[in-house]
Amino acid sequence: MTDSNPRALRSSAERPASTASGYAMLLVLLLAILGFAFSAPLSDDMIWAVLGMAASGLVFLFVLLGFYLLQPNQAAAILLFGEYKGTDRNTGLRWAWPWLIKKKISVRIHNITSERLKVNDLRGNPIEIASNVVWRVADTAQALFDVDDYREFVHIQIESAVRAIGSRYPYDDFTHEEITLRGNAEHVSDELRAELQERVEMAGVHIDECRLTHLAYAQEIAQAMLRRQQAEAVVAARKTLVEGAVGMVEMALEQLSQKNVVELDDERRAAMVSNLMVVLCSERDTQPVVNTGSLYQ
Repeated sequence: MTDSNPRALRSSAERPASTASGYAMLLVLLLAILGFAFSAPLSDDMIWAVLGMAASGLVFLFVLLGFYLLQPNQAAAILLFGEYKGTDRNTGLRWAWPWLIKKKISVRIHNITSERLKVNDLRGNPIEIASNVVWRVADTAQALFDVDDYREFVHIQIESAVRAIGSRYPYDDFTHEEITLRGNAEHVSDELRAELQERVEMAGVHIDECRLTHLAYAQEIAQAMLRRQQAEAVVAARKTLVEGAVGMVEMALEQLSQKNVVELDDERRAAMVSNLMVVLCSERDTQPVVNTGSLYQ
């Protein structure tokens, strides 16, 4: 069954409320006090004196019940018998009709650090991830009336967004061909902010900043992944070393040939290549060897 009321399908939207400055109403309150105090002395008739005092008392009570106070970065949603009438963002002493309900809400900046969540990254490796989120209420009407508890809503959406981003990328990539959680922190943080902003938009909340505060492999695979990282690092280093050594050997042979330093046949060329590769790729210092014979003996 669908709701035929089109207003029920729309989200709330903040609008200014019709309120007054409380300082101006203080003058009315003072006049009510003076009227109450001087009603009896200024009237010879007791009935009129009582009526004047009663009227002054009612005005005093009426004005007094309309006062409310708003601190900086605080707002008040004004309700009339459950109907939203607007939001007052003016700070200081304010006044509105006594029968209006004022629901105060903070529009200050909030800071939340999420708990460490265990998530499987893009490659299925379990990781621990946590984030820090800076947010504030941008639309008081949506925050108060479109969700049951906007603070709890934001907490839940932060957890959901962190899980979604954590599973969207791999933890690390030694080939540097993919966007990773560890290697592209700025990109991941920006995408987390966009993901979270989309989720909390309906609650009238604005996300100012998101940052990952904790990122690590889960304890059950931390040692294994550390050994894997070390092995991949060694392989990557060896690959770079061999590529550099081959280039240096090629350059050495080319310059020896161009400058006619020595004539090398295939066997001598192979021996020199072998010796240079050993020297360049070895992890230990080379030991000089003086050859007193012939290469062919």
